[in-house]
Amino acid sequence: MDNATILVVDDTPENIDILVGILGGDYKVKVAIDGPKALALANKSAPDLILLDVMMPGMNGYEVCQRLKQDPLTSHIPVIFVTALAEVADETQGFELGAVDYITKPVSAPVVKARVKTHLALYDQKRLLEEEVKSRTKELEETRFEIIRRLGRAAEYKDNETGLHVIRMSHYAKLLAQQAGLPDKFCELIYNAAPMHDIGKIGTPDSILKKPAKLDKDEWIEMQRHAEIGAEIIGDHNDPLLEMAKRIALSHHEKWDGSGYPNGLSGEDIPLEGRIVAIADVFDALTSIRPYKKAWTIEDTMNLIESESGKHFDPDLVVHFSAILDEAVKIRDAHNESE
Repeated sequence: MDNATILVVDDTPENIDILVGILGGDYKVKVAIDGPKALALANKSAPDLILLDVMMPGMNGYEVCQRLKQDPLTSHIPVIFVTALAEVADETQGFELGAVDYITKPVSAPVVKARVKTHLALYDQKRLLEEEVKSRTKELEETRFEIIRRLGRAAEYKDNETGLHVIRMSHYAKLLAQQAGLPDKFCELIYNAAPMHDIGKIGTPDSILKKPAKLDKDEWIEMQRHAEIGAEIIGDHNDPLLEMAKRIALSHHEKWDGSGYPNGLSGEDIPLEGRIVAIADVFDALTSIRPYKKAWTIEDTMNLIESESGKHFDPDLVVHFSAILDEAVKIRDAHNESE
């Protein structure tokens, strides 16, 4: 590894001089004469490899190694012990603490160079592999999220000309979750799971979805089934995203006062993500143009949402939604139905 940085830790200046002499021509070498200084240097600017003496006063090499491996900032750094200790038990203890190799004193220049070169190469390969895995994992996650969005839009095309509804309302849901102070992971999950909220409409007959007149009792019962159909389509998975998507599909038509469907849940018995999507869904439905209606004004929409606080909607979330209204309007304008 070109221009690698080696940290040499030893309490004897003569030993430091020897190792600097061996390695200084090929690498950038930093030195520390005790454990605390070594830890401070490693935390300030992580070296690519550490040559660590075992027998040092105060904090010995084993303790230094243990602390390095316990700290996420330094746990990845390969450590080679340089020691006069040659017992199997000593080497075993070092390997158990996370060291990658041992070099015995007095050191041999060819051995030091060979061991350092080998472990730097292994470390470099490991980093490249980790980056490749991370990149591939990100690609797979992005593909999965896109498939979910596409499925959500497929359901919306059943009764929506553009499918932009799922894009807008997923943005509203994420904004609302952030405003409510929820963790970043939750906010990202709801953003990617919300598009699946009405996937169950795939199983609802067009004669009901596109009926221009008011639904009769039997038709309304059939329409309500889309929540349970959606949960069935998503199914049971250990994946957190799909688990949340299922909960949203099943609960986003529940109401705070217990008058919703399909299970008549009330208050905090309704999953939080379902309560969030309920507001995002209604806000977008009312403020959007549909073949059967004009878009409501923002003022009229918010008057309705606020009047339904404590009835249809979680009252705390209504307050939070009011706080993000300006951002929600920007999202609506950026993804309008005329596109």
